[in-house]
Amino acid sequence: MSNLEFTGDSMLEMYLFESATLLEQLDEILLMSEKSMKLPQEDINEIFRIMHTIKGSSAMMEYNAISYTAHKLEDLFFIIRENGIRDTLFGELFDLVLKVSDFLKEEVEKIKNNEKLSVEDTALIHEILDFIGVLSKKIDIAEPSSKENKIEPMLGSKTEVAVGSNDSGVIFNMHITFTPDCQMENIRAFMLLNMLAPLGEILATLPVELNSNPDASAIISENGFYCRISSNVSMDEILETVKGTLSVLTCIFIDNFPALAELAIEDKSIEPLVVASQAAGDDITTVVETSSKGSNDINDILQKSKAGKQNLISVDLNKLDTLMDLVGEIVITESMVSGSPDLLGLELESFHKSSRQLRKLTDELQGIVMSIRMIPIAATFQKMQRIVRDMNKKLSKDVDLILSGEDTEVDKTIIDGIADPLMHLVRNAMDHGIESREQRIAAGKNPIGQLILSAQNSGGDIIISVSDNGRGLDPDIILAKAREHDILTKPPGEMTEKEIFNLLTLPGFSTKEAVTEFSGRGVGMDVVKKNIEKIGGSISIESKRGYGTTIFFRIPLTLAIIDGMEIRVNDNIYTLPIPNIRESFKALEHQLICDPDGNEMIMIRGACYPIIRLHKIYGIIGSLEKIEDGILLLVDSGDRLACIFVDGLVGKHQVVVKPVPSLLNRYPVKKSGIAGCTILGDGSISLILDVQSILNRY
Repeated sequence: MSNLEFTGDSMLEMYLFESATLLEQLDEILLMSEKSMKLPQEDINEIFRIMHTIKGSSAMMEYNAISYTAHKLEDLFFIIRENGIRDTLFGELFDLVLKVSDFLKEEVEKIKNNEKLSVEDTALIHEILDFIGVLSKKIDIAEPSSKENKIEPMLGSKTEVAVGSNDSGVIFNMHITFTPDCQMENIRAFMLLNMLAPLGEILATLPVELNSNPDASAIISENGFYCRISSNVSMDEILETVKGTLSVLTCIFIDNFPALAELAIEDKSIEPLVVASQAAGDDITTVVETSSKGSNDINDILQKSKAGKQNLISVDLNKLDTLMDLVGEIVITESMVSGSPDLLGLELESFHKSSRQLRKLTDELQGIVMSIRMIPIAATFQKMQRIVRDMNKKLSKDVDLILSGEDTEVDKTIIDGIADPLMHLVRNAMDHGIESREQRIAAGKNPIGQLILSAQNSGGDIIISVSDNGRGLDPDIILAKAREHDILTKPPGEMTEKEIFNLLTLPGFSTKEAVTEFSGRGVGMDVVKKNIEKIGGSISIESKRGYGTTIFFRIPLTLAIIDGMEIRVNDNIYTLPIPNIRESFKALEHQLICDPDGNEMIMIRGACYPIIRLHKIYGIIGSLEKIEDGILLLVDSGDRLACIFVDGLVGKHQVVVKPVPSLLNRYPVKKSGIAGCTILGDGSISLILDVQSILNRY
């Protein structure tokens, strides 16, 4: 075994990066092949190549156990490549290769952490050799994989109406709207279809594509969601199911299913075609949406994918961090030069022209560097496929994982921060949220459960959701458990359903009894919340008993450079992140009210918000005291809002986030509401306020 340690050696770094990338590719190939129960020849060749590469590079680095295990799996796929494999052996093969993948990943992780490597996994090697023996002893070997397993293009399907199919039931046309600003309307519509599926046959929807059309959410938000279903159940039963779906506002049964043109939806790839229904006495027309000519041609798709190929290069993340820091320094220096007090009163037309050009170039450079750090969330989502696959087998469940918004790009630092919380929520949903096949059938649900991971941009934030159509949360049991542990934040009768669900994120709420008495969402949710708050995000929970649960993360796109509002308290300048600010306004003394504890509050449009005075938090002397002399900022942090009182607003600026100096780490800086600091144009330092911490504490 090599004594080489992970100390930044370039060859070792390359080995670790290459091995991790290849093993991720291996998992992806195996999961896709297992889903289709086919192993095309190109996949066999690709797995053979992956094992050959890992074997060679590991031998060169003297990691003998890794090299030997990869070598044996390479031998196995050499036989499969030459002689093929029976379909009946696919399940056993996939389980074996995934075991090998897990072993190799563990060893690579040990190298990265300078841990002692394992010796050969004898049992695993014997499994591989036994499987090779099974293949070698077969006299009637199946046809080679290249002939037996053809590549079948997996093309997106459209919802089609089978004319005359309404003989099997009554046809209902529904127009459904969701609550304003609920977001992710396409995912909510998709979940609604899953609820309706056991009741009958879904004939058509508008929009047609829900999880693959990037405009679906906006279309539903503007026009509502249309669904046509053929069913033998009553209208009341269908209505009850629709109303049970999260965030449904209205459901209206209509006479005619609208044509595409009526909604003013422009989609050049879809041609609306009106077909008359054949049911007796049914004058309803239905829109069948068909793809335009040639859109499903596999050659066209392949040509497009080739045309979209990019030249990629791997770069050490530390170098990107250094580059980002340098760009931040350039932004600060440019502000210092342009805003220098030595230039006040001088007529410098040429200087100001050059300064504007420098600002433009600096902004472009900053945008490019930030985009380099942005990576699609697809890789993080894809890792959840393996968790769902393994837990399906372990728990004898049948759950489909559906991914949406995989192309959404997020800063690399954010990606690293959400990986563990996502994994925890997926495991929780699989283990406790989604019922067993028998329980789902008994409840009248589709026996196949669904887990939906979705991501989308919303302003300067990204919203990630984990949704399941399982048993949902029981507010009564949560309240009882909270009362038992004495962690209620207010009298039970005054708590909204949202506040009850948020109790799950409190430390100390989770117990073993909680896992069995309700869906187990409380286990570790306080850790999930802490991890999300570390990267400047917030978490919220929605649930409907018997219908499922959705957990939302709202997190910033990047932590490096933010839009900030500079505020003044006496002579001190603080920076508030603009995404946290709802509005700013002046108030008068007579508008203030006090709660029974003497805390200041103000009523805004029928809602009451607490007032937090920054000068009292930080002990600033000489700041404004009268409410009419200063200004109030309504800020939010997830599900909580408050008004922060300051002396005045200075202006909006892009600021480079710097960590608080390590010398101050001995003090509870972050708990005091300080997220970091930034350097202003005049060279002074401004503290960046953490709204989440301020609202938590004050």
